[in-house]
Amino acid sequence: MFKRELIETAAKFRSAQEDPSRNLSGCPALVLNADYTPLSYYPLSLWPWQTAIKAVFLDRVDIVASYDREVHSPSLDMKIPSVIALRQYVKQSEFPAFTRFNVFLRDKFECQYCGSGDTLTFDHVIPRRLGGKTTWENIITACAPCNMKKGGRTPKQAHMPVQMKPIRPTSWQLQQFGKQFPPNYLHETWRDWLYWDIELEA
Repeated sequence: MFKRELIETAAKFRSAQEDPSRNLSGCPALVLNADYTPLSYYPLSLWPWQTAIKAVFLDRVDIVASYDREVHSPSLDMKIPSVIALRQYVKQSEFPAFTRFNVFLRDKFECQYCGSGDTLTFDHVIPRRLGGKTTWENIITACAPCNMKKGGRTPKQAHMPVQMKPIRPTSWQLQQFGKQFPPNYLHETWRDWLYWDIELEA
């Protein structure tokens, strides 16, 4: 369910062929760091078109690519930026925030007991009543039926092995997990920058 909502939201940015008729609210700018890597993959680093244009005029960013859609003022016609790069490098955190979305992303939006992608929730591997903590290493994605079935037991007690041992991922690892999701719903000018380091075929 969560994955489907993500894709439906991102589907607004489907194709450059729709540019001339795009609603301005459907023209966000992908924000790259000064080294031309995305500030964030999930959630994707996006700025509204107004923020992107303001940053251009304040000389805080460079325009890398643009939509076909233009904005007009009495003294200026300007294409709306679709990809911008910061002029000053922003150091990335080594570890991502411990959030609902990031746990789902680490676990590939799948129940770690049965592999289902529906009705996802969380489960404490070691139940709280047995001293289990709410940490990266003890929280996994679980579908509601498996969560109910396991109850307050450990996976061993419930005879429900965990597919992948929960870890605290680095930001780099989480980005690699994020790249497994297809880019077909992203604006085509974004793809080279989101997938710039994918190994090329011989």
